[in-house]
This record gives sequence, C-alpha cells and structure tokens, in this order.
Amino acid sequence: MKNSILFYFAFLITVVSFGQQKRDLKHNKDTNLIEVVYYHDNGAVSQTGTYTADGKLHGEWLSFNTEGKKVVSANYDNGKKVGKWFYWNNETVKEVDYSANVIAGLKESDTKGNQGI
Repeated sequence: MKNSILFYFAFLITVVSFGQQKRDLKHNKDTNLIEVVYYHDNGAVSQTGTYTADGKLHGEWLSFNTEGKKVVSANYDNGKKVGKWFYWNNETVKEVDYSANVIAGLKESDTKGNQGI
C-alpha cells in the first residue's frame, strides 16, 4: 500500500511539472523507479528518464527535438545534477561536469555532425 501511495504522489508531481504534455508512465518494481516518456505535440519523443518514488529525477535523462535528434543527455542522483551532461546543437557540443548539483567543469567542441557522445 505504501508503494502505491508513493507512486501516485510521484505521478501527481509529474502531472504538475509537465502540464498537458502527453506522457507514458511505468513503475519498475525491480528498481522502484518510475519510468517516463514525454512526447512532443507531433508524437516524437521529447524526454525519457526516471523518477524516484518520492518524485526526484534519478538516473539518465535524454531530451530530443521535434525531429527526434538528441539535444541533451543528463544525469541525476536523487534529484541532484551529477556526472557529465551533454548539450548538442547544429554546430557544437557542450560538455558540463556536475558534482553534487554544482558545475565542476565545462568544455565545448565542434560536433561535425556527430551526436554519438
């Protein structure tokens, strides 16, 4: 029963956070995380990631533009930004290192059409 209450609480946080944006939610019983996929209005995937049972972002989050190209790769640990984050645009990729929610480093390079980082 407690897990059900936590799941619905996290679901409500998700609803408030993303308003009317279409999404799919699934509770992963093995990890006790809530897996979510958000969609753009055109049906393309907008974001993928997981929440903890208490509604904190956790693990890898990916964001995509309306054409389906990856534009952000991010990592969270219990709601805190951690590890390497990547931001892509047509010309550059920015790599931001986070440690306990604080920027620890920043690099920028030419993408040359490569989004495989």
